[in-house]
Amino acid sequence: MTESKLIETKNSNKMKKRTNLIPFLLAYFFVSIFNLQAQDKILQELEELAIVDQKIMMPMRDGIRLATDIYRPKTDKKVPIIFSRTPYNFNSWGDGERKTRTAQSALEAVKRGYAYVVQNERGRYFSEGEWDILGVPLTDGYDAFTWMKDQSWSNGKIGTLGCSSTAEWQMAVAALDHPSHAAMVPQGYGAGVGRVGSINEQGNWYRGGAEQMLFIAWLYGVEHDKFKPRIPAGATQEDLIRISRFYDLAPENPPVDMAEALSHLPIQDILKNIHGKNEIFDKMIRRKPNDEAWFKGGIYHDDMEIGVPSFWFASWYDVSITPNLALFNHVRNNAKDAAIRDNQYLVIAPTLHCGYTRATENTIVGERSVGDARLNYDEQIYAWFDLWLKGEQNDFIEKTPRVQYYTMGSNEWQASETWPPKKAELTTYYLSSNGKANSVYGDGKLTSSKAKADFPDSFTYDPMKPVPSYGGNVCCTGNAIKGGAFDQQQMETRNDILIYTTDVLEEGVEVSGFIESTLYVSSDVKDTDFTIKLIDVYPDGTAYNLDETIQRVRYREGYDKEVFMEKGKVYKVDLTPMSTSNYFKKGHSIRIEISSSNFPRFARNLNTGGNNYDETESVIAQNKVHHSSKYTSQIRLPMISNHSNDE
Repeated sequence: MTESKLIETKNSNKMKKRTNLIPFLLAYFFVSIFNLQAQDKILQELEELAIVDQKIMMPMRDGIRLATDIYRPKTDKKVPIIFSRTPYNFNSWGDGERKTRTAQSALEAVKRGYAYVVQNERGRYFSEGEWDILGVPLTDGYDAFTWMKDQSWSNGKIGTLGCSSTAEWQMAVAALDHPSHAAMVPQGYGAGVGRVGSINEQGNWYRGGAEQMLFIAWLYGVEHDKFKPRIPAGATQEDLIRISRFYDLAPENPPVDMAEALSHLPIQDILKNIHGKNEIFDKMIRRKPNDEAWFKGGIYHDDMEIGVPSFWFASWYDVSITPNLALFNHVRNNAKDAAIRDNQYLVIAPTLHCGYTRATENTIVGERSVGDARLNYDEQIYAWFDLWLKGEQNDFIEKTPRVQYYTMGSNEWQASETWPPKKAELTTYYLSSNGKANSVYGDGKLTSSKAKADFPDSFTYDPMKPVPSYGGNVCCTGNAIKGGAFDQQQMETRNDILIYTTDVLEEGVEVSGFIESTLYVSSDVKDTDFTIKLIDVYPDGTAYNLDETIQRVRYREGYDKEVFMEKGKVYKVDLTPMSTSNYFKKGHSIRIEISSSNFPRFARNLNTGGNNYDETESVIAQNKVHHSSKYTSQIRLPMISNHSNDE
């Protein structure tokens, strides 16, 4: 091809690319216009119905001021308050889904007779001070309650509401027992849960002693405060409002391929490698699961007393569903005040993180349809607030089940007085094989009887070739992982995954509750991980994941010490429970997958016995799972056999 012809071809290709971009740009333009118009309409309606007071700088006890917007009904009557505190940008000027959502939430609250107060954590956007995860110090929440209840328009009753980072701070602040904190609605609140009984995740940082990598990706996207412009001290409210109309202190880091970024070693340099800000990450990555620093911040732990009526929202494909449910049980069973114990309610939806309102007539989670999972969330939440903040004698208590949970497979909302449901019975299935359970082509089985002789299943775990995460109970990992249920069949062809499956079910069975598992393992390295994934296998072989967990073996005896392995010695390992509600239909099978990695859902164990976070070299492990009358590797499923959908 001649040079002139080559140039002509390149120019032609460029024109085609530009032409192909036109429909996309037009669509983006019209969507943006529509979003702006919708936002303007909401703001206009707010102006008509509400007294809007933006960029109030609320003082804390140490003199730091937190930026706060207040929307309250135009009335002379004192009103209750719904309070949302967040690390995210809620500036109502300009476009953006989060901003529109804030305005919509404020409008809904005002229409129902509430003041809606939204505030940035210290150090975020227009709030003064230095930011840390969960807005340390904890007293900021208490001081905000005091300021709000003292306002002339306040009736002194405050309810807290929010999902994810607007939920996670609520529990620890509730433990401070402010007299005005009358009710709370935490949703998707896992990152605020530290230690509950034997579960020790420290706010989604760990599971079973292995790092959950979501916070690395999340911090890249949000931690930018050190270099933000600082508003001059003493700036007036008028100045702040004016500035916020054209500059909302919301920079964005350049987009990165998080799937590639999370593969970098050492782990401690992941953010540095993508030019992210890493001061908070640097200190957190060095904390061990029982580090005293976890107990000094804004995370809730089970030695803290919650004295607030609570309406909890969790979801099956959210990160850390098990500690969320364990916290509900802990408060309900252990609160000192009987009235508080009796006023704990729970909803468990079949959605991803904070995806409650995205449920439709045909709710798809990952690849799997779970049917019509809609629920009247807003009506229930406001009935809850009406009861506790307005003192209305409504029918919430009479009409609302203690636990509302969605069962996948049968695709229905169900009710229970407890979690798990009282009729769920733990049923034990034992691992069995002739030593060849590797992959879906192996001979691994789940049976009701113990294997007699020990034919251990062995596999090679190479940290440089980990089992990739595919679907699951995830959040906040960018493009690294898609959350939800995905067909695992292709994954199950790997020889470093052990697979154990029941016989085909002759009757359908519901599994609802905590799934417990015990493995007897050995290895030729000092330390390694073991993972479990629970699967619903369809008659055509489709294998949908339900939940997953992991255990770093050095922490098998607790998180306050590290006990390393001796080559070839067999150890008992109890894994953190999984959780689900799934109806396994007649003709389906129940399966578990066992391996030593689920990456980048969890950080890879490099198998050296070292710190892991500061290492670049790994050791290949030969790992074994033992099953016999002596080594009773097993999974315990909370089963309800007399389900109405039996076929």
